[in-house]
Amino acid sequence: MPSNKSVSDAPIVQFTNCRILRDHRLQREDLWVREGKILNPEKLFFDEKGSADIQLDCKGSIIAPGFIDVQINGGFGVDFSLATEDFKSGIDLVSQKILSHGVTSFCPTLVTSPPSVYQQVLPQIRVRNGGVHGAGILGAHLEGPFISKEKKGAHPEHCIRTFEAGAFQDLLATYGSLDHVRIVTLAPEMKRSSEVIRELTKRGICVSLGHSVANLSQAEEAVQHGATFITHLFNAMLPFHHRDPGIVGLLTSDKIPPGRRVFYGMISDGIHTNPAALRIAHRAHPKGLVLVTDAIAGMGLAPGRHTLGQQVVEIDGLNTYIAGTKTLSGSVATMDTCVRHFLEATGCSVETALEAASLHPAQLLGIEHKKGTLNYDSDADFLMLNDSLYVQATYIAGEEVWRQDVLGM
Repeated sequence: MPSNKSVSDAPIVQFTNCRILRDHRLQREDLWVREGKILNPEKLFFDEKGSADIQLDCKGSIIAPGFIDVQINGGFGVDFSLATEDFKSGIDLVSQKILSHGVTSFCPTLVTSPPSVYQQVLPQIRVRNGGVHGAGILGAHLEGPFISKEKKGAHPEHCIRTFEAGAFQDLLATYGSLDHVRIVTLAPEMKRSSEVIRELTKRGICVSLGHSVANLSQAEEAVQHGATFITHLFNAMLPFHHRDPGIVGLLTSDKIPPGRRVFYGMISDGIHTNPAALRIAHRAHPKGLVLVTDAIAGMGLAPGRHTLGQQVVEIDGLNTYIAGTKTLSGSVATMDTCVRHFLEATGCSVETALEAASLHPAQLLGIEHKKGTLNYDSDADFLMLNDSLYVQATYIAGEEVWRQDVLGM
């Protein structure tokens, strides 16, 4: 039998004294990592006759897959919906800073903007792996401008657009390109939206329903054409009504095509969604819940005035409003805070709370074979957390990229 060195010269790291989230439960076993991937120790022992080069004592920590944020508008003074000259350094700053929140991959999100903004910003968003430089970028989330004016939320009305004849070409002309685009949020009740959903889905782009006055049958039709996500459930859509539950009704619809799962984003910050609404959604469709921050440029900064694309917003405590109004405009919550709030509000298991921020977003994007789990051969993007789910360290491709300093623990 060959030794491990004949397979690879890369060092093998064994994380000991930990509980690993695998197969939906925390298990007392070690985690083995080599060359940025999670190793199967049985293959290592029996096929390679190998052993660990480095052992790290995790001191009883939980090890969970890295968090994936599919809706984040910015943070730390950086607004992804502003076409600035130093946009690249801004996105680099956010990707570096969110490592401390346990986020190892994310989708930079643009709110409804003029075509010129998309055409300046999108070429600067590149899909890339994470590392010490910051969290990986999975592609852009374009939230608008093809949304309902009645449910525009914090989106500027003058930039909202409808689909004209040749709807998909209209969308392409607005965005300039779909390279490095991962998610598009649109309102499914708009005329010609079906052909757009089909074309986007054909290109591997996730279609999300949101900022919409769609009824349930319109939402179901969108899912039948390929839509798989709901943008921030309950926010910026018709409220649940017992005779026509609208988009919310997708959570228990019997019209979802076989083998298809509808996922839904929730901003679990204690502001956007009442804990009872969080519990209702979770109990109705637990396997579809995806935690998102919907964080804006003011995340990580002091209260005051900040931007969200074309609008000025005011931060007051944990509340963020369009300046001079009481219209909520994104959040300043961090992903680890959302996970802890979700756990507390729903009384779910620790495993369930962690998977809502890791496994479920990975499944939504179809990358669960690489991210969102600690399965063998998947990317070694993971977190060490204490029992209260505070992040102690963040790893990407098996390399430590952030650690809580001892004094702050």
